Amino acid sequence: MNGKATAIAHHEEIENFRGSATAVAHPERIEDSRRSATAVAHPKKIGDFRWRATAVAHPIQGLIKYHGLRDEALRIPFHDSISVCEGTLFTKTAVEFDDSLRTDVLEIGTRSSGLGTSDIRLPTSDFRKAAPRELERAVTVLDALRKEAGVGTKARIFSENSTGGKGLGYSASAFAALGRAAASALGLGIDEKSLSEIVRLGAGSATRSLTGSFSIWYANKKGRSYSEQLAPPEALDFKMVIVPVASKIKTEQAHRDVLSSPFFKPRLRYLRGALAAMRQAIESKDVEKICELAEIDTLNLHAITMTGAGRLLVYEPQSIEVIKKVLELRASGTECWYSLDTGPSVFVNCRAKYANQVAKALKEINISNAIISDVGGGAEVASG
Repeated sequence: MNGKATAIAHHEEIENFRGSATAVAHPERIEDSRRSATAVAHPKKIGDFRWRATAVAHPIQGLIKYHGLRDEALRIPFHDSISVCEGTLFTKTAVEFDDSLRTDVLEIGTRSSGLGTSDIRLPTSDFRKAAPRELERAVTVLDALRKEAGVGTKARIFSENSTGGKGLGYSASAFAALGRAAASALGLGIDEKSLSEIVRLGAGSATRSLTGSFSIWYANKKGRSYSEQLAPPEALDFKMVIVPVASKIKTEQAHRDVLSSPFFKPRLRYLRGALAAMRQAIESKDVEKICELAEIDTLNLHAITMTGAGRLLVYEPQSIEVIKKVLELRASGTECWYSLDTGPSVFVNCRAKYANQVAKALKEINISNAIISDVGGGAEVASG
């Protein structure tokens, strides 16, 4: 069977897939679902023509990871997914709606300076103009919110991440922060479920960054695809030692390639149990089980990325070094587990008592940029 025929065969099998934990979403039902949103007084109105707000959101680490879109335009996945927010890392986004603008403007920061205030008048020297695809995705979210508010005013956006690295989940926090800030600037009284559906249009995992902490994103729950929090940040004794690793790989195509992997249908079967097990581990505060399940899902996910049409290999030499060190530490009694999303950056998950020990061990192999992180909360409007 050739590649095209294989993809079609897998698609037919997936269309027939059933299961409560990984039910395939129906885009036509989700598209027609009603959102509850009302316009309220604009919180930061300047004169008669500008509204602005700033929000902060935390990137996510996939625990039971999202991969593959049943509907790319609506960003509806094939299956549910669970993640945890990285409290130490963040995206801070300032949005200003301005009647004098003819088009939306987006600038993206690559360093941690310049976003210590909610003022829209941010220094531009640390920012770059967004690439066309980046702007297109942002406009999709803005358009949905403008429709809810009944306005057509264009926006000026400045967005910056706290650090670099590929595979840290910053696309999630970027769109969660954008959605939260824009909704606030427009004075929308929109419920959390509906806002998570809107930020999903920019990046699927933004749904979970919006709700924060340990969250689940439903592929289809009563005709809607949204996120809800499973446990608050302080509920579990959970730490992440994060190793950012730079890379120029592009991962968006990997979501399109899932149907071409011979292992994707088996992954959907595996996910029935994996999702239930992860939810149970979070509910029972079994940190070791959470960490173990995330490591197993890392390997399962990468079996898909490496065997899809794009043959995507996300690992860098530094990624392998960290993984080997984690295995060595665990063999010697330090309870820690590795996890990677679709990128080379590595998360080392453990209880709080092991975090400093892990970071110290990583320094022994010349990993000096490790970041110890707590669990982060949901996206919030910044004060000021």
